[in-house]
Amino acid sequence: MSVESSSAAGTAPAGSGRRAENPVPVQDAVVAPQGSPPFADPAALGLGAFAMTTFVLSVINAGLIPKAVEPVVLGLALFYGGMAQFAAGIWEFANRNVFGATAFCSYGAFWLSFWFLSQFSAGSLPAADAGKAVGLYLLGWAIFTAYMTISAWRVSMGVFAVFVFLTLTFIALFLGALSGATGLTMLGGWLGIVTALIAWYCSLAVVANSTYKRTVLPVGRR
Repeated sequence: MSVESSSAAGTAPAGSGRRAENPVPVQDAVVAPQGSPPFADPAALGLGAFAMTTFVLSVINAGLIPKAVEPVVLGLALFYGGMAQFAAGIWEFANRNVFGATAFCSYGAFWLSFWFLSQFSAGSLPAADAGKAVGLYLLGWAIFTAYMTISAWRVSMGVFAVFVFLTLTFIALFLGALSGATGLTMLGGWLGIVTALIAWYCSLAVVANSTYKRTVLPVGRR
């Protein structure tokens, strides 16, 4: 979930012959590695896919609409948050962006695993231990997100804010699942909504800054 490495803050300077690993967006054109085809920056797709899927599930977790409609998330989790975001991560590997590749592939895989868990695994969990199992699953993602937040500080303030709120989201959801406290799950939902809104802003910044070839929406580059 990084902001792009080309259209809103820190790429390699023109003529450098390499692409910088810093995924912060800038208004300058991307300079592809010598002899390789130019790649459009996939960050807008990855951030948008993450944001929309997170937003829909978080609205449900926050209790704004009935939990019975949760299956509406599954299509998004499989195709947009999952496959599309994972594809953005593969594209980031091609662009030599380690942070973006790790983030997008990992959270794409998260949504694919969420879809699989909801469709095939959740029903087989013992009722007495289901909360512990889901809590362990969410704890793992909280740990991963927390250490990615350290590197997100180097990317941009926008991306750093996404990771800070996503870490808090996973922690609240982990504690809610483990303890069965509905209030904590609802808190996680509200934190997830904030996370999604920030990610949407970063996605918009990538598209706008790249399209207009200048900084239209700042992301607080580092």
